[in-house]
Amino acid sequence: MKNPIESKKHKVLIANRGEIAIRIMQACRKLGLAFVALFTEPDKDSEHCVLARKLGGDESLYRVSSYLDANEIFAVADQAGATAIHPGYGFFAEDYRFARRVAQREQKLIFIGPSWQVIRELGDKINTKRLARKLGVPTVPGSDKPVTDDLEAEHIAKSLFDFQKEQGINKPVILVKASAGGGGMGIEEVDDLDKFRSVLRRIKSYSKRQFRDEGVLIEQRIFDFNHLEVQIVSDRTGQNPVHFGTRNCSVQSLGHQKRIEVAPGFDPSSLRYAFDAKKVLEDITEYSLRMAREAGYDNVGTWEWIVSPTGQPFLMEVNTRIQVENGVSARIAAIKGKGEVDLIAEQIRVGLGAPLGYTQKDITLNGVGIEYRIIAEDPDNKFSPWVGRITSFGWPEQDWLKLHSQVPTDREYEIPTDFDPNLALAIIWGKDLAEAKARGVEFLNSLNLQGENASGEALKSNVEFLKRKTEGILAF
Repeated sequence: MKNPIESKKHKVLIANRGEIAIRIMQACRKLGLAFVALFTEPDKDSEHCVLARKLGGDESLYRVSSYLDANEIFAVADQAGATAIHPGYGFFAEDYRFARRVAQREQKLIFIGPSWQVIRELGDKINTKRLARKLGVPTVPGSDKPVTDDLEAEHIAKSLFDFQKEQGINKPVILVKASAGGGGMGIEEVDDLDKFRSVLRRIKSYSKRQFRDEGVLIEQRIFDFNHLEVQIVSDRTGQNPVHFGTRNCSVQSLGHQKRIEVAPGFDPSSLRYAFDAKKVLEDITEYSLRMAREAGYDNVGTWEWIVSPTGQPFLMEVNTRIQVENGVSARIAAIKGKGEVDLIAEQIRVGLGAPLGYTQKDITLNGVGIEYRIIAEDPDNKFSPWVGRITSFGWPEQDWLKLHSQVPTDREYEIPTDFDPNLALAIIWGKDLAEAKARGVEFLNSLNLQGENASGEALKSNVEFLKRKTEGILAF
């Protein structure tokens, strides 16, 4: 797709690291845009630094003390002559205060993401639940306003325990969530009202520390669910959102961190479900678009859902950013018959003011995509992170495989301990689920990933875990 970004020459500051920084650089290059990248001392050997220098020269790379120092980031933006900031995911990606500062500072910049008003509205689980209920979108039973008062919180918790017992649930459980949180963080289960007070104090403290907001959401815990997502894209008008299908993110760690994502979210053509899976996918897609239109959603975002074993969908939250797993949705998509969709490039393009340029009728979805998150961790020991050095990393090239990584293939690499030990994202495509699964296992078997820690012990990774889980993906 040609780049219709208006005549002003933009330069994008990439306020992130690792594989997402690499993909933003590649998207900028595709759109004919200049960029400036950041790195901290622990990341000096990352491939995102190598690529920045290769594509933009030494002047395109700035060292900072922290990816979370907004003042330092703005100082680099001004010095480098940036006109826009792309936050990637994590860090400042869903911080409406940061996005507002980007847009309102004296030397104004463009925030590549939804407007700060949209982030503020939909980044709060409480506001999201209120909007959903107003529009007739199903949500999990529980509070629909920020709860800060301990007595009120305890009353809601007791009512949810009583409600579940009335429904015949022998062992009711509730969730206490940081209302401004996301990504599986700031959530704890409670199965006994006597334990509720201590959990509440812990989540409020975490939320205040992490998000400067101690509001919590208390809701029913639904068991044995599948975790689905709908990928939404819209331009700055906020009037014409489209979707790029659904994803299933049900293979997770013990801490509810995603490990495998599959697009589409169910496969009724090859698997049997106890409900109308096709209708569920259609419903959550329509609900997501309904909310996006009402909210004036104006960039890339993801609507996250849980689906019960009987096929009941409940909206969980909206992630107002590009997600790690955007590539698996892009892999099965084509726009006006052209594949190789790049949702990060689309995010930048519309974020800088270009019209979307296509409608839902122009988007087609074909085949099945699987994304593996390859991580240095020990799944047999509660997914504890592994600390050490990668000594060898490589894989056979395939036309059905895309791999994104900041780990070098031509030299050893010390995994920074300052961040999660994510090593790579591998995206597999197949014409159907069976082919995608077979290719996924073929890739995992052929992956060369070796390393050792300071004691000379071999690398621990989740590769075998991913192999084991591949066989059952999309089954429910």
